[in-house]
Amino acid sequence: MRRLIFPEPYAVLLEETGLDTGSLRDDLINLVNYRLIEVFETDVSDTNDSNFFDSDNLHEFTFRATKTGLKQIRQIV
Repeated sequence: MRRLIFPEPYAVLLEETGLDTGSLRDDLINLVNYRLIEVFETDVSDTNDSNFFDSDNLHEFTFRATKTGLKQIRQIV
């Protein structure tokens, strides 16, 4: 979660966390489902979040913590 204070593309998260693809995918999907992070299309310059994302192609998206997610980060620290 701490890596998601700023928008981060999937590839960067994969590299920085050192997680395998399946684990990172599962973690991101869980965080999205709990509304702790939001999803953006990487190729779109506008920062409007996507109402739909393809969980089989997470490499096409960027992720960022939501307001609720940021509150959770503060509680952990």
